[in-house]
This record gives sequence, C-alpha cells and structure tokens, in this order.
Amino acid sequence: MVTVSHIVKKIVSGQPFVEEALGKGIISIANLAEMMAPDVEKELGKKANQAAVVMALRRHSEEISSQRRKTKSFNYAGEILLKSNISDFTVIKSNSLLAKLKTIHGIVNFERGDTLNVIVGNSQVSIIINEKYMKKLAEFLSGEKILNKEQGLVALTIIFTSDDFLHTPGIVFDVVRRLAWNSINIFEIVSTMAELTFILSKKDSMKAYDVLQELVGR
Repeated sequence: MVTVSHIVKKIVSGQPFVEEALGKGIISIANLAEMMAPDVEKELGKKANQAAVVMALRRHSEEISSQRRKTKSFNYAGEILLKSNISDFTVIKSNSLLAKLKTIHGIVNFERGDTLNVIVGNSQVSIIINEKYMKKLAEFLSGEKILNKEQGLVALTIIFTSDDFLHTPGIVFDVVRRLAWNSINIFEIVSTMAELTFILSKKDSMKAYDVLQELVGR
C-alpha cells in the first residue's frame, strides 16, 4: 500500500538540493509540505492531510540527519591542479577503434605534462586531450564515427593528501553537489586512487577553482 510517507521520500529523493537542505534543517518543513501537497495528492489519488505530509517530512529529515552522522568523515586537504586548452572527443565504440586505442598514447608527450584520458563506455568512448593535438587525433580516428567534439575546456584536478578517498562513500557526490550549486556543468569525471578530475568549460574554471579551493582549504 502506497502511503504519504513513501511518496514524500520518493519526491524528496528526486530533488537532491531539497534533500540536502532538509537534512541540514535549513528549510521550512511547513512551507515544503504545502509546496509538495499537490504532487503527493496526485500520486496518492486522493486528498492528503497536510499534517501527515509535515510529519512524513519531519521523520525523513531525522533519517537523513542520522545517516549523515554515520557517514565516515574525510579530510579534503590536497592540491588543486588546473590545465587549460583541453578538448573532449566522443566516438562510437567499435572493434577498429579499440584496436587503434592500443597506440593512442603515442600522440602525446607525457614528459611535457600533456593530458590524455580515455574513457571506454558500453557503446561510446570519450577521449580527453590537449587542444594542440586535435588535428592529430582527428587523423588518428579516421574512419571512426565521431559523435561530438568539445573544446575550450579545462581539467581541474584535486590531488588528495589522504589515502582514504577510494574507500570513503560520498566524496564525489559532495564535490559534484558543490559545483552544481554554483551552476557549473561537468563534461567528464576522471578519477584515480588519490585524484579526482573534472572536465569543465573554460568560462567556469575560476568559479570552480574557488569552490574546490574552499573545500580543500577548510
């Protein structure tokens, strides 16, 4: 049986920013209940008691707060590295492309600090590379179906001092949430054991740098 409580949790979970504010107790539960009432009633199929919505929100708020207290703390201290003039190619995955990727590292010079990230998905492949190699990469991908090219990007990397990044839940969510709050779009996310890299538009680079600097410097 669908209850007001189930519906309230479903609606809140679909709105991460509302969920965040609710968990921190910085949102008016009464006002939120009033705003959510039409959606609750629509899914419930009948009139919903306002007090029931308020009670469901209050209980869910306590659940979120309790869960956050159980979450393992993490020291965000680290170094931020910004690389500009980055491009991002999206290519249809094929057997011929996978064969070519075996030699793609020959395009760049890692000793000079060049950037090359290859993300192989189920049906597509993303290739992140310095803009100066765009022509070479286009030739390298000759015969392949290129779906999209983005340029004017930056690679913004947090190099964590702590070695717990890989095993601590919520780190990527926390950073992504902070960027989203500032209307910063993320093209790609690349991570290693101690590094978290975001591929962003150059126009967002300074704002994103400030957001991440505030996080690692607190």
